[in-house]
Amino acid sequence: MKSIAAAGFVLFVVSSAMCQTIRGRDGITLPTPPPVNADPVTDNYSGTRVVDNYRWLEDAKSTATRDFIDAENAHTNRYMKQARIRQQVVDDLTDLENVSAADRPRQRGENFFLRKRLAGEQQYSIYMRMGWTGKDKRLVDPAQLSTDTNISVHIEDVSRDGKLLIYSVQEGGADDTSLHVLNVVTGKTLEDELPIARYVSLSFAPNGASFYYARNDKQGTLLYQHILGTRVARDALIFGHEYRDELLTRSDLFDAFVTDDGHYLVVEIARGVPAKREDIVYRDLTKPNAPFDVLVWGLESRFTTIYAKGAWYVKTDYHAPNGCIMKADPGVMPEAWIPIVPEGPNAIDEWTIVGGKIYVSRLKDVKTETAVYQLDGKAAGTVEYEGIGSASRMEGRTTDRYGYYEFKSFILPPTLCRLDTVTGKKDVFFQPKVPFDSTQYEIRQVFFKSKDGTNVPMFIAGKKGLKQDGSERLLMTGYGGFNLSELPTWNPQWAWWLEQGGWFALPNLRGGGEYGENWHEQAMFEKKQNVFDDFFAAAEYLIENKYTSPEHFAITGRSNGGLLMGAAITERPELFSAVLCGYPLLDMLRYQKFLVGSYWVTEYGSSDSAKQLKYLMKYSPYQNAKVRSDYPAILFFTGDSDTRVDPLHARKMTALMQTVSRSGRPILLHYSVNGGHSAGVSVDQQIQDDADQLTFLWTETGPVAIKTKNATPIQ
Repeated sequence: MKSIAAAGFVLFVVSSAMCQTIRGRDGITLPTPPPVNADPVTDNYSGTRVVDNYRWLEDAKSTATRDFIDAENAHTNRYMKQARIRQQVVDDLTDLENVSAADRPRQRGENFFLRKRLAGEQQYSIYMRMGWTGKDKRLVDPAQLSTDTNISVHIEDVSRDGKLLIYSVQEGGADDTSLHVLNVVTGKTLEDELPIARYVSLSFAPNGASFYYARNDKQGTLLYQHILGTRVARDALIFGHEYRDELLTRSDLFDAFVTDDGHYLVVEIARGVPAKREDIVYRDLTKPNAPFDVLVWGLESRFTTIYAKGAWYVKTDYHAPNGCIMKADPGVMPEAWIPIVPEGPNAIDEWTIVGGKIYVSRLKDVKTETAVYQLDGKAAGTVEYEGIGSASRMEGRTTDRYGYYEFKSFILPPTLCRLDTVTGKKDVFFQPKVPFDSTQYEIRQVFFKSKDGTNVPMFIAGKKGLKQDGSERLLMTGYGGFNLSELPTWNPQWAWWLEQGGWFALPNLRGGGEYGENWHEQAMFEKKQNVFDDFFAAAEYLIENKYTSPEHFAITGRSNGGLLMGAAITERPELFSAVLCGYPLLDMLRYQKFLVGSYWVTEYGSSDSAKQLKYLMKYSPYQNAKVRSDYPAILFFTGDSDTRVDPLHARKMTALMQTVSRSGRPILLHYSVNGGHSAGVSVDQQIQDDADQLTFLWTETGPVAIKTKNATPIQ
């Protein structure tokens, strides 16, 4: 029987006994990390014995774990208090982040419903704008709901007549929310409150007297109907458990919505995350107690649908890895459907139907290009954008004349635009006043070869004329998974980095959807190592071409990107000087046992399978950390409100890395009681969190001088 320890060997001593004095850059000195007891637990995985020295840190509520968190936070705070640049970083981020902002609106009649946050406010409020040029009326102010500034509100749906609004209330960064219904006319919130849970979709019934909601819990996803004015306990179960004699599992997620004409209730069922299979059923709401009928069922492909002008339109990768759009006929196989927008060389990223036209956004080498089609597939023009960037999905109903989209890039804050679907005319709906001069910066795209010869694209942003001699700092991020495309987007942290004269890079790793499903599949299951190899090849390209050098190289990633950071730490630590590992997956042998981790076995596999165990064991960061002297400085970042990726990963990996690192570089844990996987913390909290991250990454990658707004370095 084989045996492996989580740290490469079995430890029976406290971790701090094996550590040396910790020295950060800029003269920062720290005592050895807080002592952490190793208490080995041995598991048997298909005949392979694996020792876990820090299993006890999986219990978030134990006194020992809370003491560990407190001690680690105090250790991290000692670092931040010594970092001379931190206050200046806070001041700079306040300028970049504490500005007015708005989301894409939803139009009902002549009124617009949107979230907006004014400069100086901590959270978005929900507003109604009365007409295109009318005044904004605040409907829901989170500051009036609670004194907790980490409470946020979100629009879930607005009734067809615009008189009722469903909004959710979120605490910190948790995925769970509570639901509330507002009478827009009277300004009063109804008594119809749904308790805190994980809701995945909401939609008003056509008459506005009830709404449908899908809730995901230990029973799986279940679709209910709530009639306004009745008790939630009496809500009718509409769909779930099983259909067509097929048992639905906990990892099957539903997205339920009512078609724009009010005719049908549609349920799209995603099998796993990411879904390898998506089924679609629908119910005729014009017929009392009508059964659900099938649009598509049982095919190992993905399907999403929009019902417009009496017909079903479906986007799918069925026999089309880059995606196509078809006019579907219920009751027949997709081979008999009518092609509307055929598959092309570039992957479809987003699609929608607004004003009776189909808007299809494709990724041409990871840059958004949007084509417009009539419902019969005839070309009807394009939507033009300014330079390299990314455009959001066009927001609007199939019957609306106007659609709304957002365009942004690394050097361009998001601008909300209104598009007239009849004339093609564009107007600015909202543009934030961010003190960032985009004209001083540029974005370029390069291609590099990965370990196996695959050509991989990468965006690089920086100030015009920035030196390329290896002396400048560079911040690189990545993701590589779940068919998610990483596009040029706006992030105040990255903008700050660029303002200081650093380079920023984003390689489009395999595992994403940038080049369709084939690109995704090249980094799933046993091919996950391709993601890491792509990332390392990107780093080597940047070093070889003198954008930076290892001593000035910082990397950051969260969630699945946190797993990428873990692999960078354990596989190629010599390439990097500082790592921010946020909300990470790190123990890949046990991830599926916690929170919603079981959903992701369709992407990673599971250690419950002897075959999959072999490749998980090879790259799982927690099982591959070992004693070595070239580890970079590391900041693990997580919090109690992460209800998606269990914070246990960061807790255990912090203890382990503090044990095995012999580099003398800081290994820190930033553990928030408010922060979580989803956005939602207050502006002030976000600024403080971002400042900690940037202070760490900037300090640990070279000389600490930073530039103020008047370009005077602070020494």
